[in-house]
Amino acid sequence: MFEFFWHLGSFILALGILVTVHEYGHFWVARKAGVKVLRFSIGFGKPLLKWHDKHQTEYVIAAIPLGGYVKMLDERVDDVPASERSLAFNNKSVLARIAIVLAGPMANFIFAVFALAVMYMVGVQSVKPVIGQVTPQSIAAEAGFQPDDTILSLDEEVVHSWQDVTFALMAHLGEPSLTAKVTDSDGRITYRTLALSQWRLDKQDEAPLTSIGITPYRPPLTLQLGYLEPGAAAEQAGLQQGDLLISLNGQPLESWSQFVAQIQKSANQQLTIEVERDQQRLSLQVIPQAKTQENGLVKGYLGVVPLMEKWPNGYIETRQYGLLGSMVLGINKTYDLITLSFDMIGNLLTGQVSVKNLSGPVGIAVSAGNSVSYGLVAFLGFLALISVNLGVFNLLPLPVLDGGHLMYYLIELIRRKPVSEKTQELGFKVGAMLLLGLTFFALFNDVSRL
Repeated sequence: MFEFFWHLGSFILALGILVTVHEYGHFWVARKAGVKVLRFSIGFGKPLLKWHDKHQTEYVIAAIPLGGYVKMLDERVDDVPASERSLAFNNKSVLARIAIVLAGPMANFIFAVFALAVMYMVGVQSVKPVIGQVTPQSIAAEAGFQPDDTILSLDEEVVHSWQDVTFALMAHLGEPSLTAKVTDSDGRITYRTLALSQWRLDKQDEAPLTSIGITPYRPPLTLQLGYLEPGAAAEQAGLQQGDLLISLNGQPLESWSQFVAQIQKSANQQLTIEVERDQQRLSLQVIPQAKTQENGLVKGYLGVVPLMEKWPNGYIETRQYGLLGSMVLGINKTYDLITLSFDMIGNLLTGQVSVKNLSGPVGIAVSAGNSVSYGLVAFLGFLALISVNLGVFNLLPLPVLDGGHLMYYLIELIRRKPVSEKTQELGFKVGAMLLLGLTFFALFNDVSRL
């Protein structure tokens, strides 16, 4: 229950920040363009808190934290007195209206720059991209990648972490090939070419690295318990964090993989686990829970995570930059995220990426909760990523989104007359149906992941 409220609270905090940034962009430019703003609302539904400023703008924090809006004076929806017609949105020039519409997504992009800049000034901890395993007959295996290879660059773009590698891979999705510069286990620099022409992300939640056959290096897992899932079988049996696993059903345990294999094939069966705790040995009875996998197989589940051995020297590095360097990196990274987001939309349309990978509010809530748990730097990175996605999503040419309004105003700019009210109304209805369908589909994907 605590985990649920943690994810929910993190989701509300993250979405509240990003919606406020987005709507403030519209609000600020509207004020600068001389438009009277009637309401600035964060959330929908019943107002929980509201107040007014000297410009008679009403500020609202509402009960449903799934968005927000800025309501402007507009003769198409309001009775506007003659004295205020010059303050109405619809009476402003088409360029002013375009600027107001663009301001929301632009605010999201600017926020991402500053969030990333702060992240780089605080310091970003990253894992050196050393390969742990290569899946046989995979794209990576065919390219000649080997365990202990260290990736230095991809198509001459230097990479420092697995996140850099993942973003570089995604940027080349749909291209015929990608050349990697690596150092092998003997320290020799070699080049390996990944054949990407048949590469697709067509499985739900499959990581790009996994799909090409690469598993990042991780220190070996120990037999000491580092985390127990609250309420799961292990905790119910009396296992505790820090316990060292000695044997299972009388058979000595030599590796974590051996332990997992036995647990997975023992669903709903009583097992005896011997552990060492405070220099004493204890025998505990445990019954692994049955969990059904996507392929229909039932496997045993305890709800435990082991401790890892220490990372080798040089595998973890913290990169920290000054104000100017952080701002430059923030701008470059935001540009890369914007480009990647548009590429991903194109790949969804062409089938390079499966629609099963779309996430809705539940997926965002879980990611928000996890990023908050990992600390400020992770949360800032998460906010930047979602802020960019929110800005890009709002630029899609759906009439209910900023991009739809922008499309109408660009047509008006070219034709020198506005799109008819009837056409706009039809577009809004179709756009609302498409957006609602997309939302339900993403929510369905979220539920299927639970």
